[in-house]
Amino acid sequence: MKTRRLNVRVNIELLSVSNPVHKKDLAVRLTDDTDPFFLYNLVISEEDFQSLKSQQGLLVDFSAFPQKFIDLLQQCIQEQNKDTPRFLLQLVSSAPALDHTAVSLNVVETNPFKHLTHLSLKFLPGTDAEIKKFLANCLKCLKEDKLMLEEKLRRTEEDLTRQLSYTQQSLSEKSRELDKLKNEWTSYTTALTNKHSQELTNEKERALQAQTQYQQQHEQQKKELETLHQKSIQQLQNRLSELEVINKDLTERRYKGDSTVRELKAKLSGIEDECQRAKQEVLSLRRENTTLDAECHEKEKLINQLQTRVAVLEQEIKDKDQLVTRTKEVLDATQEQKVILEESTEEKQRHIEKLETTIKSLSAELLKANEIIKKLQGDLKTLMSKLKLKNTVTIQQEKLLGEKEERLQKEQRELQEMGQSLRAKEQEVCKLQEQLESTMQKLEESKQLLKTNENVISWLNRQLSEVQMAKRLDTSASTHGGGRAACSPHGMPDRPPFPSSAISHPISPLYAFQNFLEPTHSKNTSSPCPVPKVQFNTQLSKLNRCSDAQTLTATSHPANKENGDHLGLESKYLKRKDDSIPLRGLSQNTLNSEYLRPYLPAKAQPLPKAAGTPASAYFPG
Repeated sequence: MKTRRLNVRVNIELLSVSNPVHKKDLAVRLTDDTDPFFLYNLVISEEDFQSLKSQQGLLVDFSAFPQKFIDLLQQCIQEQNKDTPRFLLQLVSSAPALDHTAVSLNVVETNPFKHLTHLSLKFLPGTDAEIKKFLANCLKCLKEDKLMLEEKLRRTEEDLTRQLSYTQQSLSEKSRELDKLKNEWTSYTTALTNKHSQELTNEKERALQAQTQYQQQHEQQKKELETLHQKSIQQLQNRLSELEVINKDLTERRYKGDSTVRELKAKLSGIEDECQRAKQEVLSLRRENTTLDAECHEKEKLINQLQTRVAVLEQEIKDKDQLVTRTKEVLDATQEQKVILEESTEEKQRHIEKLETTIKSLSAELLKANEIIKKLQGDLKTLMSKLKLKNTVTIQQEKLLGEKEERLQKEQRELQEMGQSLRAKEQEVCKLQEQLESTMQKLEESKQLLKTNENVISWLNRQLSEVQMAKRLDTSASTHGGGRAACSPHGMPDRPPFPSSAISHPISPLYAFQNFLEPTHSKNTSSPCPVPKVQFNTQLSKLNRCSDAQTLTATSHPANKENGDHLGLESKYLKRKDDSIPLRGLSQNTLNSEYLRPYLPAKAQPLPKAAGTPASAYFPG
């Protein structure tokens, strides 16, 4: 028997026929995409399904059978790529080859024990007419698919041609724009490189000059900071030694508490042993008490029996007395029979004597029983008093135990409080260490700040010297060449230009400029321009001003104010530092510029500009 593997397409259709009777048929068709002549059909009506259901033991109805069959086929599809599939779809034929003979389609589940056939359907090969009809349908579907694909291809070609033309146009425009931008960028970059290289050389020279002066001015502050740091370190070390001593005391107290806890535990164990002994004694006394209660009960029973006996004897005595009286009456009444009855009376008297002796003996026995009862009652009282004493002793011992337990709990609470205080001290030590580390970090930051301040001071001092040189040149030019060469077109005195900067005259944060200004409408143009007075402030806190002088403010050039350009420094020099040295005496424009922003504090405010004073009156050339 030959076996081979095929990919078979299964088509399932539910056909409804209403002529002459409304009924439904299930049509199943097997085809092969590679072999167009491979066609097998199966039509199952409701009557055929009932026979199939009874033969193969199916549990579903005709309406649910198609969906169940589809589920089995899907499981076969999921398992087809595995090495050992669980569900198989077998097409079995009696002939050696599939040559137009009936075949059976089996859905088989494999397991290590057995192959289980869930469903077996018998298919018939298609006739020539059915094959022709099937091929015609396939050809029709292929033609429809071809037409759809041709239409889709035509539309895509049109879209792609439109997109291509549009992209070519946009590419030509973008290429032109790119060439234009490249030319602009090259010219702009060359100009910027030339400009910034010149500015960089100027800034380097200024920074080298400012560095030397800043180093001299800030060595004293550095020494003061070092002394303060040494003092703080010494204080922290003293505090640390005190905390170590406190820690030692606390550890000793903890060890003492542990020893006291151990002693209290030993005492508690002894007290618990004594309590156990007292409980055992109480139990034994309770047992003795129960035995004594039983004995007392028995004695009471005996007393009750003796009392009943005494009552019986008394009743007999009373009866005998009545008999005696009767006999006397009979004796009196019957004197005639005196002789006969004398013998009987003598006998009766003897009997009475015997009874009297028995009564005397009974009375003695009663007296003895009463004495025994009294003794038993006394013993019972003594036993009750002993029980009361033992109960009081046990109550006192229980109270002592409660007090000992309370003391132990107090000691445990104290021990816990000591542990908590020890933890708090340890946390304080950790906080002090963190504070020490933060102070060290602040010291390093202050050193870095000193370095930056030294650089700024050197640069500012150099710039100040350049300004003074420019003023001297202006004064010499004004004396020899006339008043027209001493002022700029804006009414400002000529001064060295600072390109790409919003600062007309950089001012040091360590100096206060004080100008004695002259009015601009003065007729004496040949008089030299006033030179600014320089005053050094060591405390860096206030600016010295003359009482009669106006407040001076550095104003920027209008062209620089409109441009708002930076000086080409890197971004790390343009950040604000809150711990820097305060700067006063600058204008709002100067403070807003990025040029001195790294060296200004957050709260630095410019001096107010004098109202109504022209710009040329603040900084003469």
